[in-house]
Amino acid sequence: MTVTLDYSADIQREIFGNHDGYVRKIEDDLHVAIIPRDGAVKVSGESRQVSSAVAVLDRLAGIVRGGFDIEEQNVDYSLEMKDEKDAAALSSLDGEIICHTINGRPVRPKTIGQQKYVDAIRDNLIVFANGPAGTGKTFLAMAMAITAFQNKEVERIILTRPAIEAGEKLGFLPGDLQSKVDPYLRPLYDALYQIMGAEKFQANMEKGLIEVAPLAYMRGRTLDNAYIILDEAQNTTPEQMKMFLTRFGFGSHAVITGDATQKDLAPASVSGLDIATRVLARRRIEGISFITLDARDVVRHPIVQKIVKAYEDYEQSHADHRRSKPGKI
Repeated sequence: MTVTLDYSADIQREIFGNHDGYVRKIEDDLHVAIIPRDGAVKVSGESRQVSSAVAVLDRLAGIVRGGFDIEEQNVDYSLEMKDEKDAAALSSLDGEIICHTINGRPVRPKTIGQQKYVDAIRDNLIVFANGPAGTGKTFLAMAMAITAFQNKEVERIILTRPAIEAGEKLGFLPGDLQSKVDPYLRPLYDALYQIMGAEKFQANMEKGLIEVAPLAYMRGRTLDNAYIILDEAQNTTPEQMKMFLTRFGFGSHAVITGDATQKDLAPASVSGLDIATRVLARRRIEGISFITLDARDVVRHPIVQKIVKAYEDYEQSHADHRRSKPGKI
């Protein structure tokens, strides 16, 4: 079977990639031949494989028509989703831009999971997002918070995370209190600088309109008209999570992000994120949403997606093994 696709020269250039790298990846994955000929693109192979390849190429062409460059992640994700029935949701990813970084790069959801996450943030007061590293949990939440702040939908942004060492003993840290807690909050600063710019961030921080602080600083406060992001929520205790959730005030939005597979709590400790999910998800409280992202939503270097998937498979196989042999570890 051979199908001819009429793409412009610009679209073909983007789809084929540097040294035809993107097309070669599609050919290897789907066992088809993709050849530019007479100003068009011809796809040849078995009927089902050609149909999948055409869907992938049309998806990539849609990205170019939307004004975006094709990246390797776009190709990998399109191949991953080639058999998905939700083609309409996949094509809708080409339109929405949340904001732009200080360098002018558009910030937008790049996977269906990320799109559902952004929609949940927009439609709910409190959103819990659980997923592995690289799925954009914190970055997309930050983009939504900054957009709401700039549109004067909220008066301030509050970013917080528990100050827990990631499996290492850092020892004595010199300097004042801010110097001691800054290393724990650095990922939040990095996202703010990338989207807002260092100068604008510093100016808003000095005015008290943006606050970056450890979770312990939230105790005793009521947070009205604020966009609140709690990062690394898997490292909260149940008491800390309850304390944080009960700070929620009028006119506010909250996003709680975490990765349940990367806890840095003491072995016997229970995660506040796990407890909150059990307590609140089963109640189905209006205005609270739970989103789960997985390896398919990783948008970092393609090897990160493979690493996350390998760990997911490993942990699943061990869980299956424990269930099949109760009482043994």
